[in-house]
Amino acid sequence: MDKQAAFYALDFDGVICDSASETGITGWQAACTLWDDMPEQAPDAIINAFLQARPIIETGYEAILTVRLLYLQASVGDICNNRGERFTKLMQSRGLTIEQLKTLFGQTRDAWIATDPVHWTTINRLYKGIAEKLQHLDPQTPWYIVTTKQERFVKTILAAHSIALPESAIYGLDRNLSKAQVLEQLLIRHPDRACHFVEDRLPTLLAIKDNPALTKVNLMFALWGYNTPEDKEQARRQGLRCIALDDFLATTANVTP
Repeated sequence: MDKQAAFYALDFDGVICDSASETGITGWQAACTLWDDMPEQAPDAIINAFLQARPIIETGYEAILTVRLLYLQASVGDICNNRGERFTKLMQSRGLTIEQLKTLFGQTRDAWIATDPVHWTTINRLYKGIAEKLQHLDPQTPWYIVTTKQERFVKTILAAHSIALPESAIYGLDRNLSKAQVLEQLLIRHPDRACHFVEDRLPTLLAIKDNPALTKVNLMFALWGYNTPEDKEQARRQGLRCIALDDFLATTANVTP
C-alpha cells in the first residue's frame, strides 16, 4: 500500500479534546434532575474522583451514573471493576433507560451551551498542538471523526477552534453505528486507501483488531487519552501501536505514522 494512500479516522474525546471535567460536571447537573438529594454544585472531590474513573466511560450518559455512584460513596475502584452491574442496578432502581439518559445528558449540555457558551467551550480544551495539526492537514488527505459523542457538540468545539470539517465527516452517537461499522463504511468509501485509526479506549481497539473486515485499519493507541497503566501494558502485549501525543503531532497527513 502506497504510504500516501491513507486517511485518518480520529476518536474525539481523549484524542482531540480533553473533555473529562466538562463530562463530569454535565453528568452531575443531569443527575441533580433525577435525584433531589444532590447539591446543585458538584463537590471538587467528586469531580476529581470522576477524572480517575473516566477511562471506563464509553458514552457520555454513563457520567450521570458514575457521579451518582460516587455521591453514594462508591469507590473509583468499585465502579471501574463492576461498571456493568453497578450501572444496571442504579438504572433499575430509578426506572431509567439508556435512551432516557442519553437524551437527558444531551439536553443538559445544550442548556449549558445556551446559558454560558464561552465557559462550555473553554472547559472543552483541545490537547496541546492538536488544533494546529488539524488546521494544517493535507487537504488532499481525507480525515474523519469517529466518536460516541453527539455530533452537534463536536461541531461546536471544532468551530470554536477554527477547525473546518464537513458535517458528513463526523460520525457520532446520532448515527447509531459502532465504531467498527463506521470504519467498514469508510473503507468502502476509500477502497484504495489504508486507514489510520487513532483511539484511546483499549476495548474498542481490541474489538477492531479481531474484526477480519478491518485488516486494512492501522490501529494506534493514544497514550495521552483516557486509559490506565494497565491498559497501556495490555495494548503493548496485544501488539497494538502505542503512540504518544508528540509522536502523533510530528506525523504529517501524507506519511504513515
